[in-house]
Amino acid sequence: MNASRIASVAIIIGAVAWVASGQAVVTTILGEPKSAIAAAPEEAAPAAAPEEALFSVAVHRVGLVDHARTITLSGFTRADRRASAVTRTQGVVVELAVRRGTQVEKGDVVAVLSDEAREAQVIEARARLEQRIAEAEARMRLIENGTLPALQRPEIEADLKTAEAALAQAEAEADRGLVRAPLAGVVDAVPAELGQAMQVGEPVAEIIALDPMLAVVEIAERQLGGVNVGDRASVRLVTGQTASGEVRFVSNRASEGTRTYRVEIGIDNADGAIADGITAEATLALAAVPSAEIPRSALTFSSAGELGVRLVDAADTVAFAPVAIVEDGRETLWVSGLPDGAAVIVQGQDFVVEGQHVAPVPFAVAAARR
Repeated sequence: MNASRIASVAIIIGAVAWVASGQAVVTTILGEPKSAIAAAPEEAAPAAAPEEALFSVAVHRVGLVDHARTITLSGFTRADRRASAVTRTQGVVVELAVRRGTQVEKGDVVAVLSDEAREAQVIEARARLEQRIAEAEARMRLIENGTLPALQRPEIEADLKTAEAALAQAEAEADRGLVRAPLAGVVDAVPAELGQAMQVGEPVAEIIALDPMLAVVEIAERQLGGVNVGDRASVRLVTGQTASGEVRFVSNRASEGTRTYRVEIGIDNADGAIADGITAEATLALAAVPSAEIPRSALTFSSAGELGVRLVDAADTVAFAPVAIVEDGRETLWVSGLPDGAAVIVQGQDFVVEGQHVAPVPFAVAAARR
């Protein structure tokens, strides 16, 4: 019995010693007892995240100026005037005084038709007039002497006038046998031939006036309002020649096929260097419009699909302004519709929306950082 009790007590003492040694190990590893850990204050909550940084955009402040728009249109040169030298009576061509390329002045004889007894009629009418003049002089002397009554004086004068009219008519008929140039210019075509029988009104020669020359172009209806008679224009020909002139005519009626309007530009061509029918390119300066120059990349579309640019207002908030293109250049655009001094977003405009608060950076600074 004593031995059993002694063994039980030894076992209990050994268990207590083992438990005590385990708690000491835990205390050595953790640095403090479990009760100390439980009594430690709670760890502080993590600090709140900093406010998100604003999106930077490059802006360019624009100024409004009166910009004269220019448009370039294709066309061709055309003689200012052209006319046909036509016959005024019947006859056969007995003399042809011109050929293609001949320079003529107004009234020059282009061709001669056969006489057809016209000269004989002139001789007859002249002889009759001379007879009437002699008779009138004799009868007037008789009236002055009292041999003839004074009442015959009107009859004598009427006979004389009739003879003068008959001579003028015969001379006019004879002149119709001469085909004359209706204007000064260059003979472009000669459809008649020597020995050809001609009727009244048939063309003998086609004449074109080369000074001034016209540059004829077609303009779209949306651009028509900016072109006025008297506007200056520069013309470049496919031959490499250049010239300047002014708008002489703007049509008020559209072409049925193209819905464009004819514009004629008068060009000085005193030396005749510019030929008729050459392909031409005309540049016209239109009416000036208050405009701002912006980079091409600044253009964008609003959420509604409207063309314009995004701006930054005084509160650094994004806004949208619709614009109209005044002139399209290679690297920049001239647009209307912007307020003077507007800060246009030229980089980053496609990554922001209206109403967003942003950090604007001057365009020159942004370009230097790239």
